[in-house]
Amino acid sequence: RRNGIIKKAREISILCEAQVSVVIFSSSGKMSEYCSPAATLPKILERYQQNSGRKLWDAEHENLSAEIDRIKKENDNMQIELRHLKGEDLNSLYPKELIPIEEGLQIGLASVRDKQMEI
Repeated sequence: RRNGIIKKAREISILCEAQVSVVIFSSSGKMSEYCSPAATLPKILERYQQNSGRKLWDAEHENLSAEIDRIKKENDNMQIELRHLKGEDLNSLYPKELIPIEEGLQIGLASVRDKQMEI
């Protein structure tokens, strides 16, 4: 039956030139899906939300999405900072931005030398 429903969704998509998306969860929890070639599930869900006036995502999901974006941006900034500490991409920095990097490297070097003396 599942394959029959997905086949019908394909036929509707082709014959009616409609954007169709079907998601089926079996009783065992297995998921099957179909989405028209010219569409994506998020786009279809967004259109559904706009046309129906129903909110599919509550404020908690929006907050989580914003938090994920913030963490990704923070991660990108940390990767840039790590590259700078490795001595890469320094040409794009201003002299004032190089001072804290230099101080950090000097502190790290002193720490390494102390550890080396212990050994």
